[in-house]
Amino acid sequence: MAILITGAAGFIGSCFVSFLNEKGLTDLILVDDFNVQAKARNLEGKKFTAKIDRSIFLNDIHRHSIDFVFHIGARTDTTEFDVCVFDELNVQYSQVLWNYCAANTIPFLYASSAATYGNGEYGFDDQMDISPLLPLNPYGQSKQDFDVWALAQKNKPPFWVGLKFFNVFGPNEYHKGRMASVILHAFNQISQNGSLQLFKSHNPEYADGGQIRDFIYVKDLIDLMWFWYNTQSKSGIYNAGTGEARTFNDLANAIFKALNQEPKVTYIPTPEDIRDKYQYFTEASMQKTRDAGYTQAFYRLENAVEDYVQHYLKTNKTY
Repeated sequence: MAILITGAAGFIGSCFVSFLNEKGLTDLILVDDFNVQAKARNLEGKKFTAKIDRSIFLNDIHRHSIDFVFHIGARTDTTEFDVCVFDELNVQYSQVLWNYCAANTIPFLYASSAATYGNGEYGFDDQMDISPLLPLNPYGQSKQDFDVWALAQKNKPPFWVGLKFFNVFGPNEYHKGRMASVILHAFNQISQNGSLQLFKSHNPEYADGGQIRDFIYVKDLIDLMWFWYNTQSKSGIYNAGTGEARTFNDLANAIFKALNQEPKVTYIPTPEDIRDKYQYFTEASMQKTRDAGYTQAFYRLENAVEDYVQHYLKTNKTY
């Protein structure tokens, strides 16, 4: 019986493939758009059973004996405003996979997003009623739409969990361009210029660089995914953050420290195309996950940044 991973050549998916290989699991079915050459090296050296293009996989799924589905693949560009793209890739594709898992009693884990919380006016508690949430962009709305749909279904997989990914960073995001983490962009800036630019605050309640995010290292995220694979109890929607939000200034200081350099930061206006959709504060409530039995400590931001910079970015290695 194989483990299916969608988005397997991407940032989080490819890290998870490597993690599973380390656990001795190699009967993996990888689904993605494998025509994107920038992602190819994410799978170099990885062990798996099959690679299937996402465009044909749904017609091919019945040919495979599947033990568990990790549905990580999605269109994640928060600057994309074509709703049809998100409806097809993030909602309808997910619904077909869900229904297949429900009909064939296959456990199902999928990637939701902290983007569903919008401005955070209702907080970031995964035990709340999610129906009033107001995402700030079509990407977040697509994740919200599927979360609401999943909760309303009578026919469900035997176990299912939606993970609201917060600000994930780490190796294997080299291909993501503008949508890569601040850490990768900062590393490149500092390497080229010896200094770093951060967005100014356009909110009087926050200082420049004082915007706050729940940054989670990808190694912590995949450990959470591994926990749910092994636990398979208490289905539902859960946050996937650390529960400890930090400022962008904290992040900048951690990157300079990892590079053994004195901090040199300037602040630039937030681009107008994202300014009115910009989150100033995110922090996951992780109590629901703790109550479900997850006891692992999360990386401190400084330690995670040091690991990422020293072992991956400086050496241009993948995980």
